[in-house]
Amino acid sequence: MARKAAGRPQEETLSLWKREQALLKTLVVDRDTEAWQRDLAFSGLQRVGGVDVSFVKGDSVSACASLVVLSYPELEVMYEDCRMVSLTAPYVSGFLAFREVPFLVDAVQQLREKEPRLMPQVLFVDGNGVLHHRGFGVACHLGVLTDLPCIGVAKKLLQVDGLENNALHKEKIRLLKGGGDSFPLMGGSGTVLGMALKSHDHSTKPLYVSVGHKMSLEAAVRLTHGCCKFRIPEPVRQADIRSRDYIRRTLGVQGAPALRPERSKKAQRPKACPQGASEEPADLEIIH
Repeated sequence: MARKAAGRPQEETLSLWKREQALLKTLVVDRDTEAWQRDLAFSGLQRVGGVDVSFVKGDSVSACASLVVLSYPELEVMYEDCRMVSLTAPYVSGFLAFREVPFLVDAVQQLREKEPRLMPQVLFVDGNGVLHHRGFGVACHLGVLTDLPCIGVAKKLLQVDGLENNALHKEKIRLLKGGGDSFPLMGGSGTVLGMALKSHDHSTKPLYVSVGHKMSLEAAVRLTHGCCKFRIPEPVRQADIRSRDYIRRTLGVQGAPALRPERSKKAQRPKACPQGASEEPADLEIIH
């Protein structure tokens, strides 16, 4: 029988979450901290990681948290860890980290203890970093708690600080000609919050890259492009594929969603979006 997570948390809980976000935000480092990040060829980078949380159809409690580590630049899977988890916090727009990050932090810690030689030098996160309502998305949260460089990669534009998916934005997308082309996402405050990146020559939709932790935006965009065999960076893509497959194998075909590697699973997160926020429709990415 499908289970449902608790409803929207009390205002006291939301206030605590906001305070914790604000505190952790002060720890975010938005510059390159490793020598390999400053090298145009990323010399010295050998392992890139990706994380994902996939849901069982009709069940907002049961999920599969996955961590994969790929070799760089070959982008071959060196390590994977998938486990079924039970989420207790509901999904609230802008607070995704409080629902999912504890399980991802645990996966990183398990790897650190079991196979330290396979620890990723950077983590790709399916979500936003500083491109966020309060400047502290899930990629920032995970980066600060694991002390790893993190990159936020979202598939849809989070419309904050005056950013809009309007005619001008769509025209800028149209002018992106080849893989690697990008343009800055400058909010109404004058701050560049991220970059829209054409990740692959044949992609018609950009990715929205933002700083998570311990890496500059310029390096994050270059590395994201370098990790894309398809539209989605391979570390995130492999984490998604393997988490879905783990659900199939663990629960059986009837207990798992009808999954395709290229289709987002984010639709199963319950929606509790404050009025005025940008929420995604079914089968598309939600706000991180």
